[in-house]
Amino acid sequence: MRSPQGGSSGSGRPGSGRPGSGRPGEGAAGEGVSKEGASEGGPEGADAAGDKRPRARAKDDHAGVKRDVTDSDGHARVKRDVTDSDGHARVKDDGTAPAPAESTDVWDDGLIARRVTETTAAEHVPVVVTRTPGPLPVTPLAYDGPLRSRLDALRELVGLSRTRLDSRSLAEAGRVLDEAAARRRLSGQHTVVAIAGATGSGKSQLFNALAGVTISETGVRRPTTAAPIACSWSDGAASLIDRLGIPGRLRRRPVQGPDADPQLGGLVLVDLPDHDSAAVQHREQVDRVLALVDAVIWVVDPEKYADAVLHERYLRPMAGHAEIMFVVLNQLDRLPGEAADQVLDDLRRLLDEDGIALGEYGEPGATVLALSALTGDGLGELREALGQFVAERGAAARRISADVDAAALRLRPVYAARRRTGLSEEAREEFASRLADAMGATAAGEAAERAWLRNANRACGTPWLRLWRWCQDRREPPTGRMPVRAQPDEEATARQRVEQAVRTVAGRASAGLPTPWAQAVREAAVRGAQGLPEALDELAARAGLPPGRPPRPGWWPVAVLAQASMTILQVVGGLWLVGQIIGVMAPNLGVPVLLMVAGIVGGPLVEWSGRIAARGPARRYGLEAERRLREAAAGCGRARVLDPVAAELLRYREVREQYARVMGAGAR
Repeated sequence: MRSPQGGSSGSGRPGSGRPGSGRPGEGAAGEGVSKEGASEGGPEGADAAGDKRPRARAKDDHAGVKRDVTDSDGHARVKRDVTDSDGHARVKDDGTAPAPAESTDVWDDGLIARRVTETTAAEHVPVVVTRTPGPLPVTPLAYDGPLRSRLDALRELVGLSRTRLDSRSLAEAGRVLDEAAARRRLSGQHTVVAIAGATGSGKSQLFNALAGVTISETGVRRPTTAAPIACSWSDGAASLIDRLGIPGRLRRRPVQGPDADPQLGGLVLVDLPDHDSAAVQHREQVDRVLALVDAVIWVVDPEKYADAVLHERYLRPMAGHAEIMFVVLNQLDRLPGEAADQVLDDLRRLLDEDGIALGEYGEPGATVLALSALTGDGLGELREALGQFVAERGAAARRISADVDAAALRLRPVYAARRRTGLSEEAREEFASRLADAMGATAAGEAAERAWLRNANRACGTPWLRLWRWCQDRREPPTGRMPVRAQPDEEATARQRVEQAVRTVAGRASAGLPTPWAQAVREAAVRGAQGLPEALDELAARAGLPPGRPPRPGWWPVAVLAQASMTILQVVGGLWLVGQIIGVMAPNLGVPVLLMVAGIVGGPLVEWSGRIAARGPARRYGLEAERRLREAAAGCGRARVLDPVAAELLRYREVREQYARVMGAGAR
């Protein structure tokens, strides 16, 4: 039977120097060269008749492999000295050694010593692989304009939110930014694809079938794969594999022969441990590598394709990554008749329930295939789909875009408002009015109006009426009056009003906001409310009524003169009557009585007229005093409370705009 390496097997043990045995090759198929056994060793490829064969001496160091093979005459026939761009051992044949008719047992590169048994006929096609010396240039990955814009918006979003949100909320977004920056610095000509699956699903078998050589161990022992193994189809992928944390001893190259598939050039295939392994470290490695690869091939089998662990832990959370997913139903050879179609249809149904879009009828989504890695049935279809996928060179950008979508979806509760947010003009005016009331602006205005009226009464009122009112005030007992509120009670009431006004405006400003931003708005309002009552009291003292009497209008001297005239008439008339009574003056009651009546009636009339005339100016004077206090209260409240709240709302609007850019559309 022909092996994947194209050589034939002998009967001796590996590493033996006896006839019929071969030595482990340092440049085996795992490093990109077909295993040709002793075919590259000149006389070591003698026939099986028992000819004496010399031993090959191999010297292996970290820089490469140097092999000197001498024939029975003692002459060197083949010399190999190879180091590839990845820093791994490669084999270069100088072509001086003829290919033997039969070779001994061959091994892989000895890093995972796994014997490949070959039974072949006499024909053998030697493969000569020539490597370009020196490292190959690596083209970094380039993101398109929309993806760069989304990444910039996400970076700006994280910066604006760092002081408002806890680190756990921003951890995923920060990880996506870090991974996007790290992936952008690496090769854009390679696509890293991980093969993941459950225990016994045959993923390692599929890995070997795609590579064309037994690289990953398969068997009935569970778990079989203990660490990720990488296989690169072309040079320049060392940094990508380094990023996955896969050591050099677990890096391989596929068969590079005449039958090698060129359409897989640029592919880096990674065989992962079982995601349902009993070993915790295996599951941790799976989760770590899955977060770094460009795409993933999920291998399921007819028994575990509906496993809850697979769907709930991996497929459902990665539903947004459908465009970089392959779901392969392996072990098709175990399903008789139409059972394969039934299982495949049920698998598609489960994927649809997980929210994974299926790439059917030209629509973007996951590729679902059925194959048998054991028999090769359907393997060509996977190779073709995988080759087209790798040739597009867009998997890495699609992976980053899907990661950004997932991070934005996780951040939606802290950025998406339930309704329109902000402070209306009505809410601002109500807040200012509450502060003015707590400051006593209305009462101060009314007091100013009363002061104006009292001043008008003093100027225009009759002296007899003012004297009578003064006596009434002196004789009236204090028990019949309303109790005067004490100063501490007034201060406590004013402070409560201010606190209530602040709570009300903070509640209206934070209504509908996501919890972190609503909390930030309330905290800004509370910080501004500290010391607000004292500031309002100080403003009331500065912006209150000016000391002294209110200003007098121009008609007040006329009213004062008229009232004085009425008083003089009363006095003159009264003295005239007294003089007539005592006989000093001639009797004439008409004139003095008329003078007294004119003074008695004219005095109250002048007072009433002055009060009517003073009502308008008094009202304006009181409103002006109230306006000054309200403006002072509004300015203080705006500077201490409304401006900090508005700043938080503005910051939220900024992050909303950035969040809309991250989502790639207007956020609702």
